Amino acid sequence: MKVFEYESRGAPSDLAARVSGLLVRAGASVLVALLVFAASQAEAARQPRYHAHARHSAVGLGPALVAESIIIDVDAGRVVSAFNADAITYPASLTKMMTLYLVFEALNAGRLRLDQYLPVSYEAASRSPTKLGLRPGESIAVQELILGLVTRSANDAAAVLAEGLAGSEPAFAEQMTRRARQLGMNSTVYRNASGLPNPDQYTTARDQAQLALSLYRDFPREYRYFATREFYFRGSVIHNHNHLLDWYDGADGIKTGYIGASGYNLAASAVRNGRRLIGVIMGGPSAGTRDREMAALLDRGFEDIGAGAIVVARREPPAAPPLASADAEPSQPAPSRERPGVLTRATSRLAARLSPIGKAEAAPVPHEQRAAPAGEHWSIQLGAFRTENAAEKAARTVTFLPAAKGKPLQIVGSAKSDGDRLYRPRLLNFTPQEAWSACIALHKKNIECSVVSPAGLKVANR
Repeated sequence: MKVFEYESRGAPSDLAARVSGLLVRAGASVLVALLVFAASQAEAARQPRYHAHARHSAVGLGPALVAESIIIDVDAGRVVSAFNADAITYPASLTKMMTLYLVFEALNAGRLRLDQYLPVSYEAASRSPTKLGLRPGESIAVQELILGLVTRSANDAAAVLAEGLAGSEPAFAEQMTRRARQLGMNSTVYRNASGLPNPDQYTTARDQAQLALSLYRDFPREYRYFATREFYFRGSVIHNHNHLLDWYDGADGIKTGYIGASGYNLAASAVRNGRRLIGVIMGGPSAGTRDREMAALLDRGFEDIGAGAIVVARREPPAAPPLASADAEPSQPAPSRERPGVLTRATSRLAARLSPIGKAEAAPVPHEQRAAPAGEHWSIQLGAFRTENAAEKAARTVTFLPAAKGKPLQIVGSAKSDGDRLYRPRLLNFTPQEAWSACIALHKKNIECSVVSPAGLKVANR
C-alpha cells in the first residue's frame, strides 16, 4: 500500500503529521493481516480438513443425522451410494478394525497363536473405558483379547495386542498406517490401536469401507469373529456393541465407534439373497439413529442391486448420555420391524450359515464355526505318554474342571515308532466353545492341552 502525504497551507502542521501517521499505521496493519492470512492458509493446506458440513437423512427423520456414509457392493466391487465419503473425520473405535487386521495377519503368519498369553503392562491397563479391566502384570490369551475388541471394544485389550506385536503402541500405530497405505487407505493416519481421541488420527468413510472389505476378503475365517454377539469373560456376559446383529436381517459384523469429536460411527456388513453389502456411517448423533440410518441405507442398497429390501420401522430410542471415551455406547432397544416373510426367513438362514457365531466362551472356533452335526464331537487332548496308565492318570487330573465333568475318556494309541507306542488321552463330547473354554482354563493352570476337531485336526496347541 502506498501512503501519500498531503500539504495544506491553512492547516496546522501537526494535523498533517497525525493524518500521515494514521495512514502509515493502517497500512502496516493491513500488511500484517495479509501476512497472517497467508501463513494460516499455508498451514491449513498441510493439515487434514475435518468435516464441517450439513448432515443428511436417509430415513426421513429430519436434518442432522449422519455426516458421511458409503455403501459398497462386495461382489460387484462398486460403490452403491456415497455421501461425503472422502471428508476427513476421526475413526474412533473403528480403529480397532486395523488393529485386528494386523492381529489376523500375525496369526496366519505364525507370529501369534490364539492360545498364546500376552502380558498386560501398566500403560495398557490404564487405558480409558471401555475396557476389560485388565490388571498390570497379569497375562491374557490372544483369543480373549480379540473377543474383547469385537464385543466390548476394549481399549486395554487393544493396547495389549499392540505391545505384544510391536513392543509399544506408537510403534504398532506406525505399522497400522503403513498397512493402511498398502490397502489403498490414503487418507488415514493412526496414532494408537484403540481409537481413543488423538487430533492426528484421522480417516474417511471410504477408507474404512476399504478396510472392512479387506478384512472380509483377506481373512474369511477370522472375519467370523465380528459376528460374535456375546462373550463370556471372567463370569460376566459381554454383549456386542453392534446391535444390528440383534435385529437387522442378514447382518454379520463388523464394528462400532464413538468419541465426542467424531460422533457415532459404524461399519456394517450384511448378506441377502447371496449378495453382500458393506456400509460405513460416520458422525451419527446417537447410536440408535446411526443404526437406523445404516439399516435404511442397506435396505436401499439391497433394493438397488436386486437383492430385496425390508422397511425399517421408525422408532426413536431414548437419548444417549454424553460419552467421553472410545466406543462406550449405551444399550439401545432394537427397532420394531414388519413381520418377516419368506424372503426374510430365507436370508436369515443364509446369514446363519455364513456367520453362525452367537456366543463365545473365551473364544469362538477359528477353523470351523458351524455347529457339529449329530455324531460329530470335539475333544480335548492332554498330551502324549509312553504308557496307557500314565495317559489315564493325566486325564483324571483335569476332572476338577466343570466343563470336564461327565465327559467320556478315550485313550488313542499310535502305531509303534522306533519301538515306542504313544498314548494320547482325550476327553470327548465337547461343543467347540466348551472345548476352547476348557483348554484355555487348563493353560492358565500350566496344564498342556490341545483342541481337536471332529475330523481329527488339531486346531489349538500351546
